[in-house]
Amino acid sequence: MATNNEANGYYKLSWMQRIGFGSGDLAQNLIYQTVSMWLLFFYTNVFGLNPAAAAVMFLIVRLVDVVWDPVVGTFVDKKSPRLGKYRAYLILGGIPLTGLAILCFWNGFSGSLLYAYITYVGLSMCYTLVNVPYGALNSSLTRDTDEITVLTSVRMFMANLGGLAVSMGIPIVIALFAPKDAAGEAVINTPEAAPAWFTTMTIYALAGLALLIFCFTQTKERVVMDEKEASNVKVSDLWMEFVRNRPLRVLAFFFITAFAMMSVGNAAGSYYMTYNMEATTGQLSTFMGLGSIPAFIFMPLVPAIKRKVGKKGMFYIFLSTAILGMALLYLVSVIPSLKSQMWIVYAAQFIKSTGVIVATGYMWALVPEVVAYGEFTTGRRIAGIVNALTGIFYKAGMALGGVVPGLVLAAVGFNADLKVQSPLAEQGILWLVCIIPAILLALAMWIISKYELSDERMDEINKAISERHLDK
Repeated sequence: MATNNEANGYYKLSWMQRIGFGSGDLAQNLIYQTVSMWLLFFYTNVFGLNPAAAAVMFLIVRLVDVVWDPVVGTFVDKKSPRLGKYRAYLILGGIPLTGLAILCFWNGFSGSLLYAYITYVGLSMCYTLVNVPYGALNSSLTRDTDEITVLTSVRMFMANLGGLAVSMGIPIVIALFAPKDAAGEAVINTPEAAPAWFTTMTIYALAGLALLIFCFTQTKERVVMDEKEASNVKVSDLWMEFVRNRPLRVLAFFFITAFAMMSVGNAAGSYYMTYNMEATTGQLSTFMGLGSIPAFIFMPLVPAIKRKVGKKGMFYIFLSTAILGMALLYLVSVIPSLKSQMWIVYAAQFIKSTGVIVATGYMWALVPEVVAYGEFTTGRRIAGIVNALTGIFYKAGMALGGVVPGLVLAAVGFNADLKVQSPLAEQGILWLVCIIPAILLALAMWIISKYELSDERMDEINKAISERHLDK
């Protein structure tokens, strides 16, 4: 029998349910983080695309998302498939997502811009079909603010486990299958390595599909709109919700800057280590892996840190930490006496990643809050619409992250055929790794200062919503 709290939507989840939900983000990161971190590198160095052409393609794909995301958000709010209102799409979207992810890293049509467009657009559309319902699934599991904080911490822990498997694991796995040079070192950045990239993506994509299926089996929607309200959901609700939901607007612009920062830095990391630092495959793997390792130290501490310093205090502390790490990374790279000290590069990357991971990880806990705020002000819990909106701005940030590196590389004369780049090209790469992300972080700090939903305010909102449901 359900308790009074459960009857009002304040469900406590088991650890298996929390891990099951988090496995969905682990799965998506195995696939989409590979695209975010490595696809541009694959396109320019293995597949044979011009950096500027790849940059324009990344922008066009995001423009397609601007149209597609609200369609998906409206559709999932209106429909209630037999397999579950939101969880069904883990399967329905996960299967084609897996296939298209593999095809994106196939070199069968080497250099074909048309093939790259078809596979990348298809992958992005299928990712939306999984990611938007998955985001809405979070707010459908419980109203409990503390439970959502724990759930988000578990989710981000597992998402970063996927990020670690991608950032550190991808170079290692590719190296197992890639051709070797005269010194016995794996060569992963030439067309000859194409079969190794394809095999690696196949392994990661199939593992991701298995985890999506596990997530499906461990989750259950409990806090959703009734079917009568759902039938009235329209695409225009997306714009209306954006206009009247101020916390949603703040969060949306935070998403743009945060994900632009992450995407620019992630895309540039492989170029930085390959050309600026002349790193081996092992050093590249270590550097990229340090982008995720801090999650396993700090994400479990997020609930305690938030209780101690509050939401905004936590964002300020960790965004500042990230900027400090980027400043150190820049100094290490421009001071000749430090450049040979790889351990300092690793330390700077760890500090930067600590700030980025905590700040950008916890922001997902704010999405259920703006969903609840919308329900409080309008009486409608349109989680799919809200997650479609956050998805649009998340992908807008990703678009900047995809476009900016390609354009900067083209502007500074990057040439994938050269083993040693020009000083201007190396400086351009350094701007992508340090300067541009630091500017975006400073902007993100100002944006999040405008967020007004404290824990105390959320308790008041959820209590009012519960009382409203009891009165019906």
